Amino acid sequence: MTSASDGPAGTPQELDLDEQIAIYQREYPEVDPQVEKIVTALGRLNRRMNVGYSRHLSAVGITSAEWEVLKALVVVGRPYRLGPGDLAKRLGLTPAAMTHRIDRMVSEGLVTRERDERNRVRVIVELTDLGRSKWLETMRMASAFEADLLQDLAPDERNVLGDLLTRLLRRVEADQPDAGGRLKDLD
Repeated sequence: MTSASDGPAGTPQELDLDEQIAIYQREYPEVDPQVEKIVTALGRLNRRMNVGYSRHLSAVGITSAEWEVLKALVVVGRPYRLGPGDLAKRLGLTPAAMTHRIDRMVSEGLVTRERDERNRVRVIVELTDLGRSKWLETMRMASAFEADLLQDLAPDERNVLGDLLTRLLRRVEADQPDAGGRLKDLD
């Protein structure tokens, strides 16, 4: 078991999952230890994966916010173009936050912002060659990171895990359809 003070140079460490669940049960006997272990493990895994991805993004020279925009543009397919409003909706951002993000990315050469030739009122954000190159480089790094993450699982275990997590995700998406983006009650 790992205690909360076993870290290097006095740095606090998280408790072992079983130890943490035992404390929860002691303090709140009604807690379902099986559910709590799954949810706590998912939360910790998510946090550590985010740290890992952030390190990879930093090595490529982009932020996670920029990565989200690059992914959204790649997902729509060639010619990798969307309006700022569409991007904001897909990423759950306010228009002002999206404008700020696009401004930064234009100055870094990751995207361009031009008036739509067919509708001069409409603005189009498009992925540049540099933006696509950064996306590809990040995908290579992420693929290696993810393969390493899942190396202890056999292919059939990966399939089962993927199916189970997809079921959980579908449940959350059905119960909270607005949770993909910014929630008005959390602004």
